[in-house]
Amino acid sequence: MIKPRDLEELSDKSIMQKVKFGDVDKMAVLYERYKKPLFAYIFRIIENREQSEDLVQTVFYRMLKYRKQYRGEGKFTTWMFGIAHNLIADTFRKKRNILVSDEVLESKQKETQADANFTIEKKEGIQTLRLSLRKLDFEKREALILSRFHGLKYREIADILNINENSVKQRVFRAIEDLRQIYFELAN
Repeated sequence: MIKPRDLEELSDKSIMQKVKFGDVDKMAVLYERYKKPLFAYIFRIIENREQSEDLVQTVFYRMLKYRKQYRGEGKFTTWMFGIAHNLIADTFRKKRNILVSDEVLESKQKETQADANFTIEKKEGIQTLRLSLRKLDFEKREALILSRFHGLKYREIADILNINENSVKQRVFRAIEDLRQIYFELAN
C-alpha cells in the first residue's frame, strides 16, 4: 500500500534503494511519479501512443529487473531516462523509422479543431513544426527533446546518452539549426 507520506517525503534515490534491497512494492511510488513525464518523453520521440505506453511499462520492468545494478550515483531521473533512451534506440534500430499512426494525427487534428480561436495559420505552423521535428535524425531529435521539452541540463543529458557535455551542446545546436532549415523548406 502506498502511503501519501511516501509520495511526498521520500526522495527518488531512497525509494530506489529500498527497491534495490527487496522492498519492490515501493516501485509503485516511482511509477506514480514518473509515468507521465516518461510517457511524454517517449511519445515526443516516436509519436505512437500504444508503443509509448508499452515502452513506459518496459522501462519500469527493466528498472525492477536491474535494481541490483542501481548505484545511486547522480540523479535517479538520469538513470531512468538512460534506460528509456536505450529502449528507444533499440526500437529505432529494429524498425529503422517509426511512422506516426493515423490515430495520433487524427487526435491532434481534433484537439486543434476544438479550439475555435486557433487560426489556420497557427495550425499549419504547428503541423509544419511537428513534421520538421520528425525529419531530424534520432540523435539530434532526442537531445533537443530532452533539453527543450524536459528541461534537462546538458550534463544530465550527457549522462543519459553516455556522451560528453560538449557533444550534447553540439547536437542541440545542430538540431535547432537543422529544424529551422527544414521548417522553412516545408513552409515554402
